[in-house]
Amino acid sequence: MMATDSWNAARQMVARLFSRQGQDREAAIESQLDGNQALVLGAEDPDRARADLAPLWETELSALLAAHPEAEADLRRLVDQLQAASRKSGRAWMQTNTARDNSRLFAAQGGNVVVHGAESPQRERSPTDEPDVGR
Repeated sequence: MMATDSWNAARQMVARLFSRQGQDREAAIESQLDGNQALVLGAEDPDRARADLAPLWETELSALLAAHPEAEADLRRLVDQLQAASRKSGRAWMQTNTARDNSRLFAAQGGNVVVHGAESPQRERSPTDEPDVGR
């Protein structure tokens, strides 16, 4: 989105959300967005740069909602508009995940998967077990 025609509209909508915290905060967010755009446009791997910026914006938006819960409806509207613009741009995501037997599968699209917990112990194999080929 950062390199598309819809970037300016998205930038204005995000800045408007943060205007609840005053004009200085709105200006700071605009500057931050401009800096983020420059990082993405100059990155060797723009998708990776966007992914690296996502946690920062998750924190920013969470803090905004904590201070201004009434902004939730506006944020949801913004997300809906950005998703619609993304669909119109032709960018499509497809993901196929297959887990078989006793395997585990953790997957995410456009986000992170964080798993906490102990690994289950590995079962000892007996000489009569079939090999893992093709599983």
